[in-house]
Amino acid sequence: MDNGFFKNMEKKTGVNMKEIMELANSLQNANFKDEKTVRSVIQRVSKIANKPVPKEMEDQLVKSIIKDGKSLDFNTIANMMNKKK
Repeated sequence: MDNGFFKNMEKKTGVNMKEIMELANSLQNANFKDEKTVRSVIQRVSKIANKPVPKEMEDQLVKSIIKDGKSLDFNTIANMMNKKK
């Protein structure tokens, strides 16, 4: 992807693409059966997106991800957060 694409995305979303790429790289080998890892990822995504995640929602997300063994990506978290609203 070219730099112009990322700059446009940053303008539209206000999200730093460098942070997103770092997060994506960290997800590749993460253990999603580990509660601490899952909580860390949820909190990091929340911070990057500037969308606070209430403790109850975080608990539900963690439980679901660990139980279902889902791979974790932005779409998974966003879909889960949208369902819990």
